[in-house]
Order: sequence, then C-alpha cells, then structure tokens
Amino acid sequence: MDSTITPLDWWIIGAYCAGLLLMAWWLARRQESREDYYVAGRNVGPWPVGLSIMATQCSTNSILGAPAFVAFTAGGGLLWLQYELAVPLAMVVLILFVMPLFRHLQLVSVYAYLERRFDLSTRLILSGLFLFVRAFATAVTVYSIALVIDLITGLGFTASVLLLGAFTVLYDVMGGIRGVIYSDVLQLLILAVMLAVVLLFLMDASGGFGAMWQAFSAERKQTLDFTHHGFGDGQTFAFWPMLLGGLFLYVSYYGCDQSQVQRQLSTRDIDATNNALLINGLLRFPLVLLYCLVGVGIGVYALQHPQFIDALPDNGGGPQYNLAVPLYMIQVLPAGLLGLSLVALFAAAMSSLDSVLNSLSATTMEDFVRRFHRGSWTPRKELVLSRLITALWGVVTLVMAFYVGDIAPTVLEAINKIGSLANGPILAVFALGILTHRVSGPHAIAGLLLGIAGNGACWLLLPDISWLWWNVMGFVVTVGVALLLSLLPATQAAMPHPLDVYEHVIGNYLREESRCNWYRRSAWLVVWFVGLLVLLFFMQG
Repeated sequence: MDSTITPLDWWIIGAYCAGLLLMAWWLARRQESREDYYVAGRNVGPWPVGLSIMATQCSTNSILGAPAFVAFTAGGGLLWLQYELAVPLAMVVLILFVMPLFRHLQLVSVYAYLERRFDLSTRLILSGLFLFVRAFATAVTVYSIALVIDLITGLGFTASVLLLGAFTVLYDVMGGIRGVIYSDVLQLLILAVMLAVVLLFLMDASGGFGAMWQAFSAERKQTLDFTHHGFGDGQTFAFWPMLLGGLFLYVSYYGCDQSQVQRQLSTRDIDATNNALLINGLLRFPLVLLYCLVGVGIGVYALQHPQFIDALPDNGGGPQYNLAVPLYMIQVLPAGLLGLSLVALFAAAMSSLDSVLNSLSATTMEDFVRRFHRGSWTPRKELVLSRLITALWGVVTLVMAFYVGDIAPTVLEAINKIGSLANGPILAVFALGILTHRVSGPHAIAGLLLGIAGNGACWLLLPDISWLWWNVMGFVVTVGVALLLSLLPATQAAMPHPLDVYEHVIGNYLREESRCNWYRRSAWLVVWFVGLLVLLFFMQG
C-alpha cells in the first residue's frame, strides 16, 4: 500500500511533526507552575477549548471506523448520526448544573470534588478507575493506529509506534495542556480540510453529490429507527438507546472524565467554559456528518470499482474495511495531498493521545502525589515533576501497546462497550454528590460496583440488549443502591459539605443573566437538537 507515497509526502509529514515540537517549545516558555501546565493558568478562550474538545472526539478510530460502518458494516449506515442527537442535550445539562460548581471550586482534578463531598476513598477509587481504563484504552489505541500506519507506509510496527508516540509524548511533555489545546485546534482544521478534499474527490468520481447519493444503498440511508427499542430485540442502534443512552454517556464523558473536564477548567471563567461547551454542541454534528458522507462516497466507489475491496488487506475474517479511507487516499490523491491526508490521520491520532496523557499525569499528580506528599514544593519543582509524570505515562502506554496484540482486535470491537460499563455508574456517583444529602462515600461506592457488575452481567447474559442502554441502567442501579443503603439507620452519616454550597453557586449563576446568558445557550442547543432531528428525518426520504 505504500508504493505511491513520495518523498514530498514524507517531507510534509516531517514538517508537520517538527512544527508541533516548535509550537510546544514556544508554549513551554510561559509555564511557571503545575497550574500553568495542567489548566493553562485558567485563561484560555472558549474557541480553542471548544475545538480541542471536538478534536479529541474525532479520533483515528472515528474517521476510519465511522465511514466503514456507514459503507460496509452489516446493519450499519447513516443510523450512526442518531448518536449525535444527544450531544446538544448533554451540553445543556453541563452548562446549567455541572460546570458552574466545578469552576467555583477551582479544581485541577475533577475527582477532588468527590473527597470534598464524600471522602478520600471515593476520590481515590474513581481516580484509580480513570487511570486504569484510560491507560489501557490508550495502549490499545496506539496499537491499532500503529497497525494502520504500518500497513500504509511499510515502516514496521515498532517504527510506527515510535513515529506516532514519540512526537506526541514529546510535545505533550513540553507544551502541557496549552500545547494540547492549540495542537488540537491545528489538527482539527487539517483533518476537516482533508476530509472535505477526500469527499470532493469521491463526489467527482461518482459524477457529483446527487449521483453519489442516488447510487448509495437505500437501506443504508436510513437515519432514524423508531421501530426498535434495543431492549432484547438485538437492535443496538435504534433511536431511543442512541438518544437516551448517548445522553447519559456524553454527560458522563464531558462532565466526569478528567480528559475532558480538564480543558473546560482551563478557561478564564465559567462564561468561557460554557461557551466552549456551546461551540462543541453546535459544531460536532457537522464534523461527524462530514466523515459519514465520506463513508457514503467510499461505499459508492467500492460498488463502482469492485477491485477496490480486493485491494484491502485481509485479517483472516474478511477485508479490513477500516482501511478503506487510507487505501482510497493512497490510490487516488496526488503527491502532496497524500502527505497532507496522512498528516490528517496522524493528527486525529495525536489529538486523542495528547489529552489523555496530560490528564493521566494531572490525575496522578493531584490525586496521589500531591495528596500524600508531606511538606511543600516550589512551583518550579511541581512543574518539573508534572512533566516527568507525563513522560512516564507516555512510556507506559507505548510499552503496553506491544503487549495488547492478542486482545486488541476483540477490544477494538468492544471499546465503546467497555466505556459504557462504567459511564453511567460514574455519572451516578457525581450526581449523588451534587443532588443528595444523605448518601455517603461507602454508599456511592457500593452502588458504583453493583452498577458496573450489573452492566457486565448484561454483556455476558443478555447480549440482545443494546449496550447503549447500559449507560442508563448502570446509572439507575448505582443511584438506587446508594439511596437504599443511605436509608439504613446504621449507615447514616452527615454530609461533609452541605448542598447549600451547590445551591448558592447555581443560584448566583442563574441570576447573573446579563453576564452569563445561560438561557440563550440552552435555547440555542435545544433548537439545534430539534433542527438536527428534522434534518435526519428528511435525509432518509
């Protein structure tokens, strides 16, 4: 597959990597403390943060997997767009009820809130769960992307890991969260432009957008599925599990996951944080629609050129459809544009890895190193230690990538399921802290464990239930168990931090209408949700 990669393409890739390192070095000159390193001194504007959040979500697995799902996967098609309907609704919840509190508390690690509300054990368990899941998932991501790079370039697996990982770790160590944010913005712009270029080439090959759309399979054009419910009918991607399950998943991911919340805590004030969430809520759908339309074009191209599928590598179970987009790039794009398209693939990978490494470092530093260190460090020493921890996590995830080969193919197919095992229960722990008086740390942890166990039982014993419902079911089980335990006389405990703090923060926030305009943001997002629903209805005919 690497026969058409020219020296010009390699020069473009090299220039891009060198440019990232130069930018990270420049940004590193402004760092003086761990807060500069982890939350950028809390003075980043809403646009860079909003675009950075979008870039992290648009990973290589997404821009390769989503077109393959739309074009080739059995039962797939444009139904994937239903998933995006939950994003604007999740942003409303975060804007009104979650981020005002976290910003008021001046957090660096989101799990520090759990110690203030519950106890140290709750903080450490949730933080440790994040470290384990994210480190493992990052290693699997590095493994899968390195396979793609190897198949495209012929560099070999080890060199592919180093090409992707070494540059990402190096600019992450130097640039900190500010480097992560601004590199993500650059990477998102490159990715969007190159996806648009690929779509234009696909449209031209089909005779225009209208011809391409008409040639696409009618059954794969379905964008809404109201006829199934996902509760035992074997239909994973029906409307209700994708909307409601997606809502709980996105509130958990954007509001309780350190890799996302950390950037939202880097803005200059709560107004900028919520504007960043508004930007993500409005612009994410057009980006996802873009790479789904690339999937439409790839499907039509494969139909018109049967030899295209034969050129895909075979993994023993059939063609590797996830490589359809890079194979098309190599076969069709001219020198220079091919280099930029490969840069776009690298950019998608790097934007996923850099934020995770920085958040793993922040969680380790805040929840474990500083929490248990006796005495004090100078700001400069904390900065150096923060960089060392980032480098350590980078090395750990790159080394782990060499040892997940036997399980990675299965995990890659189930990576969203793994997240859904815990997303609902984790969200429930935070919701219990914010909305209840009686629930204590042990109650919440017992609910968390039973919620995850219940979802695991569904995975093993009830495979016909859509895994998207696990996000809702795990939340309900965790809340129910914790509330029941809190009613037992022997387990009642006074809440360390009264709800008055939360009510005071939210009350003040909602009263400051002239400054925050919370109602306008919420209204825009709700209108956008309705507009997207109408758009999907007309797309399917």
